[in-house]
Amino acid sequence: MLVRPVTMIMLLALPAASAAQAPQDIAGAVNAVRARGCGGRPAVKPALRPDARLDRAAARIAAGDELRDTLRSAGYRAVQVAVLEASGNPASFERSLAEGGCKDITEAAYRDLGVAQRDGVTWLVFAAPLEAPAAGEAASVSARVLALVNEARATTRRCGFRRFDAVPPLAPSAALQRAASAHAEDMARRGAMNHAGGDGSTPADRATRAGYAWRTVGENVASGQSTPEQAVTEWLDSPRHCSNIMDADFTEMGVAVASSATGVYWAQVFGAPRP
Repeated sequence: MLVRPVTMIMLLALPAASAAQAPQDIAGAVNAVRARGCGGRPAVKPALRPDARLDRAAARIAAGDELRDTLRSAGYRAVQVAVLEASGNPASFERSLAEGGCKDITEAAYRDLGVAQRDGVTWLVFAAPLEAPAAGEAASVSARVLALVNEARATTRRCGFRRFDAVPPLAPSAALQRAASAHAEDMARRGAMNHAGGDGSTPADRATRAGYAWRTVGENVASGQSTPEQAVTEWLDSPRHCSNIMDADFTEMGVAVASSATGVYWAQVFGAPRP
């Protein structure tokens, strides 16, 4: 199993910043800094989009709630988040942002912004949204994962302490694709990432149900990746998942992704058919 955790950046107190400005003025100041760059970092486009869900998250953070809980309750799925705290003189807000918050304001991955004020303190939440592949892209996503996996298998690779020689490419399997799809959708419904199905099934059970007469079966799962590139990169960075990808005993593969309010879930099923 593999989880991509939300990146949480600890609160940064900015000197001499905002007291009681309107949220739109605060967002404008943030985007002004983003548009011209700061601290030797270049300007970034597009501007951050105000997001009501992040406003709610910022308000709860200001009240002392945990970041992860606030995002979940606000219904915002993120792959990366930063939180800044600012207090002080409204006249110097933009300059203070450039001096103390430059790194996060000019982070190109961030797309959305939340603002909240409490007791003279302004809280800013920057977020990169988790954008799941569209349902209509299933075939292209599967093909892309297979291509990336076969690219990895084509070269000598080390998975943790184990060295693998290059191995033959995997072929797509419709049956393994069905097994992967069933498990990805099951994980999305349950909001849980694991190898056991909601009914207690194993990867081998699901392959059999899908009509795959297997000699050997393996599975990788993941949660939180928005692209095939992210999913495969993180599997390859994990010794156990990388070992499955490089296993010469596997000859076929199916992969699927599904999403729900709880996140994005990937299932990759490997197999070799009985002779």
